Amino acid sequence: MKGWWGRLLRVDLSRGKTSVVDIDKRILLDYIGGRGLAIRILWEYNPPGVDPLSPYNTLVIASGPLSGLPLPSSGKLVVASKSPLTNGYGDGNIGSMASYHLKRAGFDAIVIQGKAKKPVYLYIENDKVSINPADDLWGLDSFSVEDKLVREHGKNVGILTIGPAGEKMVRYATVVSQKGRSGGRPGIGAVMGSKNLKAVVIKGTLQPPVHDLDSLRKTAEEAYKKIMEAEGYDYWVRQGTMATIVWSQQNSVLPTMNFREGVWEEYEGISGDLMEKLKVDRRACPYCNMGCGNVIKDELDELSELDYENVAMLGSNILLGDLRKVADINKLADKYGLDTISLGNSIGFLMEASEKGFVRERVEWGDYKVVRELTEDVAFRRGLGGFLAEGVMRMSTALGGEALEFAMHVKGLEVSAYDCHAAPAMALAYGTSPIGAHHKDAWIISYEVRTDRLGYTREKVEMLVYLQDVRGGMFESLTVCRLPWVELGLDLDYYLKMLSHVTGIEWSWGMIREVANRIYTLIRAFWIREFDGWSKYYDYPPARWFKHPLTKGPYKGVKLDPAKYEQMLQEYYALRGWDSNGVPKPETLSKLGLTFVEDALKRVGVLV
Repeated sequence: MKGWWGRLLRVDLSRGKTSVVDIDKRILLDYIGGRGLAIRILWEYNPPGVDPLSPYNTLVIASGPLSGLPLPSSGKLVVASKSPLTNGYGDGNIGSMASYHLKRAGFDAIVIQGKAKKPVYLYIENDKVSINPADDLWGLDSFSVEDKLVREHGKNVGILTIGPAGEKMVRYATVVSQKGRSGGRPGIGAVMGSKNLKAVVIKGTLQPPVHDLDSLRKTAEEAYKKIMEAEGYDYWVRQGTMATIVWSQQNSVLPTMNFREGVWEEYEGISGDLMEKLKVDRRACPYCNMGCGNVIKDELDELSELDYENVAMLGSNILLGDLRKVADINKLADKYGLDTISLGNSIGFLMEASEKGFVRERVEWGDYKVVRELTEDVAFRRGLGGFLAEGVMRMSTALGGEALEFAMHVKGLEVSAYDCHAAPAMALAYGTSPIGAHHKDAWIISYEVRTDRLGYTREKVEMLVYLQDVRGGMFESLTVCRLPWVELGLDLDYYLKMLSHVTGIEWSWGMIREVANRIYTLIRAFWIREFDGWSKYYDYPPARWFKHPLTKGPYKGVKLDPAKYEQMLQEYYALRGWDSNGVPKPETLSKLGLTFVEDALKRVGVLV
């Protein structure tokens, strides 16, 4: 069967052993790869209820049939595990040369278990695998680690690493690559740290298994051309995702003062227009011709790679209005291996808690010097940084009372950079995201602002499920970047054609959406298995959006309606084939070939 190697590399760090395991053909067809393969592996390999930071939790690095091949924006990998931040399923998408090399090393995934006695890094060169000492790497930031490993193994490798935040098991520590590419928001870097695994280095030289390489090249060339001919291509090259600052301000969704508001008077100081004037370089993932990594010189005159999410969360959300200072904090987060979204959210929560007297320390809005110090303290779990390192859910639980109302998270994952007081469909997207409050699975807010902005309609719910199936189902499993489609309108049929060229199987949209629903349903079953007393209220967005209306902008006075949100949530469950509590129905499990989860769901009392 073409498109996959049909093999995974299994690494037991406790025993210092590696082995190669064949992957059943049916699993590859049913889950495709990337996220799909990752959740199937985690369901099978993880003991129910496992501590995410114990040696028994499994770390998965997975590619898909299109990853690392010569086609648009294919340099992507999925890193996944049980999350130490949420205690549910967690994953992240990271652009890296590791995608290119894993595709050529002869494996569809790497499965890492156990814990090394001392710091190590994993080196993979096709079938040659070694677990190497990393004592000299431990304690270094991610940029320095990459430099040392390149000196050791050469430039023609893919490197995934963690910074001090991962070593200290900060609950939102990420995996970092290429000095600015970061993935695994729900603490996948902390899982690496808990295993004493500092880095993974991959060098692959094999020819990937492709059914029809000539047709693939022809279709890919056509798709590359369509991207460059797109109407918005030139503007995208200039600003990339940073254009979203102005867009969010105009549409009253820019996170401001810990999501109190959706507009900010000083937004121009962090805008894409300003970034364009300061830009000194542009970076891209492998095989990408629309690179989104805009680089400026920060407050310390060092290079920092920016995008919308980190600038909004470290800018307007904490009232820091100087882009070069925001860039400095962002660079620090990347070096230390911290998720910028959760960092900005946690600092914003602390600032509001300080303002309201919930903590003794005075942490003022927009205080760059204090934010910089806090970022370092979080990475090393020093002082107040140790409190921030736990994430907003645990911070708010520790403080209690009103603090729970302005804790901006869903299922423990901090909300990414879109305020939803006046965006009910995006609130539902956050509520039902399979990893917690993240925009990756469904950026429905773009659709919402063009339609019935404040409506709680079935059409929005149907669009949400569609977007999740495409973005979180197809793209996360192929595994390639969604931006050519999202930002420049590349026809989705190109991906079906390329998948067919690679695998030799004629894929239809019906097949893709069935796979996507299978993935979402298995992830939901995983959450339910890991939680004691599952409830539909885990799918609710933060209380702030229901209780504290906006006080500024065109939607002044607006907040979410809980009854209407509940109606949309029930419509979502019905479309997924889940019951009124968000639990997959037995007939849905049977239809999707997931009956193997029934016993686990019965044990936690949600199936009879």
